[in-house]
Amino acid sequence: MKSISTFLLVFLLLLAGINSPVQACFTIVVGKDASADGAVLFGHLEQNGGIRNMSYRYVPRMQHEPGSMVQLRRGGEWPQADETYAFLWASNIGVEFSDGFFNEHGVAVGSDACRTRQDSYEELVERGEITDGGIGFKLRRIIAQRARTAREGVEIATELLDHFGYAASGRTYVIADANEAWLLAAMKGKHYIAQRVPDDGIVLLPNVHIIGPEADIDDEENVIASDGLVEYAIERGWYDPASGEHFSFREAFNRPAPEGSFMDEEGVDPRQWFSHSLVKEELIDLPADEQLPFALYPERRFTVTDVANIIRSHGHLEGQEPDMSLAHKLGMPEDASPHHQPGTGAICSSTAQQLVVYQLRSWMPTEIGSVAWRTTAAPCGSVLVPWYAGVTSTPAPYYKDWPIEQALNIQFQFDPPEGTYDHDPENAFDVFTGLEKMLDLNYPEYISWARAEWDPFEEEQFAMQEAIEESALSLYEKDPELARSFLTSFSHARAIKALEMAKEMLNHMKTINWAH
Repeated sequence: MKSISTFLLVFLLLLAGINSPVQACFTIVVGKDASADGAVLFGHLEQNGGIRNMSYRYVPRMQHEPGSMVQLRRGGEWPQADETYAFLWASNIGVEFSDGFFNEHGVAVGSDACRTRQDSYEELVERGEITDGGIGFKLRRIIAQRARTAREGVEIATELLDHFGYAASGRTYVIADANEAWLLAAMKGKHYIAQRVPDDGIVLLPNVHIIGPEADIDDEENVIASDGLVEYAIERGWYDPASGEHFSFREAFNRPAPEGSFMDEEGVDPRQWFSHSLVKEELIDLPADEQLPFALYPERRFTVTDVANIIRSHGHLEGQEPDMSLAHKLGMPEDASPHHQPGTGAICSSTAQQLVVYQLRSWMPTEIGSVAWRTTAAPCGSVLVPWYAGVTSTPAPYYKDWPIEQALNIQFQFDPPEGTYDHDPENAFDVFTGLEKMLDLNYPEYISWARAEWDPFEEEQFAMQEAIEESALSLYEKDPELARSFLTSFSHARAIKALEMAKEMLNHMKTINWAH
């Protein structure tokens, strides 16, 4: 009887995953003068519907044959570098625009879908605005393999966009290092704009373009734009210079909000509205008179935990003041909980595959000063684990053990072998996702228990951080490779301990649900 019940429970949980709507990503970037410790902070939530399995693995430096080419998904080719940099790779097999990268130089790359009102792919190909199929999937990987700084990453990306054109509707890429961060807004075709995040500002990116009139195209230090961008907007009738208003990429190219949607009725994206309210610590009045600014400039300085708490948010309850430390306690969006209020700015949901907060500090060697704090699966019911830029591997349970050359192959990405998504009780993603699904069965009751397990684990790590890094620095002065080995062992130990805790919590949840 128990085995039948287990089968039914697993079946229902898998069915919930299949039927979950596709959710979009969310990003927060904190400039180095707006963070508590002077780090650039870059937090990203990755969300995709359906049954997924996200691997987290290390890819070493690679040598490439002279004259070899990078193969793009739609037929294009680009000259390969003689040597490509090592990186930590969040690989979401079967999904084109989901992978995240963190390379050995501390350059972090992620992206949010931001649709535009461009013409069809076929029309742009016919007009010559997309060449050799355009670029999409490989853009982030090429940046990670070649960029030593965030700005260099933007320059690599814009060179590719100028040549190929962007193949999807639109997307905002976030490229950050220990000194600065950039948002690069691309639209289908060969038009784009990039804006530097102010050092004293905080930028909150939902799934709409947010680069607006603050971006001065003539400011070459802080803005990079494609040739003829404004002229193209005028030609299409999406910007009228006679209006006297400054050119705004978001106003010209964002896809209009669906009739009756929150954005249509209230004038702003719901997640941008609620996340801005969390940073400001007061609800922004609705409907909004104008679009929200590109950046906020709060008086207090933000930490890794602050960024994680905003991204763990499940939205706003009427009559409740915005509190980033409490927002995860509402019902999980898309479930039947009466606590969840549709359209109130929920950021985290059951379709999340990971949260990562990059803490990028310039005053230490990159191997030690740049660290990715990452959860496996939805962050509200999971735990942050530190991965330093200097690590040389990740534990086996955290990735599918395909040969690296095979895993990096573009055909393999979109035609994975049979059994790729089969449940594996030893695989970290399956364990943490299983725990999340169990919590969702009675989220308002179970989440307090889960956070009581996870919060001390996270607090312990932050308390240990200074001592761990002092030890790593001492080793680094004698032997950088020894410091890397030390950090690799530390990150492995924390990741394995988190996984063992998740297994115990999952078994506990199964016992509770047997009783029910």
